[in-house]
Amino acid sequence: MLFRKNIEKRCAYCAKGVPAETGIVLCAKRGIRKENDQCGAFRYDPLKRIPPRPLSPNFERFQDEDFSL
Repeated sequence: MLFRKNIEKRCAYCAKGVPAETGIVLCAKRGIRKENDQCGAFRYDPLKRIPPRPLSPNFERFQDEDFSL
């Protein structure tokens, strides 16, 4: 998911942007931007993207016999 080809362009994920405050990014090309903004100078930096948390596993469907040898 981090390295997929069709990543959405957001200033929060751009290599040229630096996060300043919550929701604000300082861009080397465009200045102060919102983190949801986008522009043509976008260059994806996978280290800036925080992936969503995985779903917690549902153990209710298992029984005690499933965990015994």
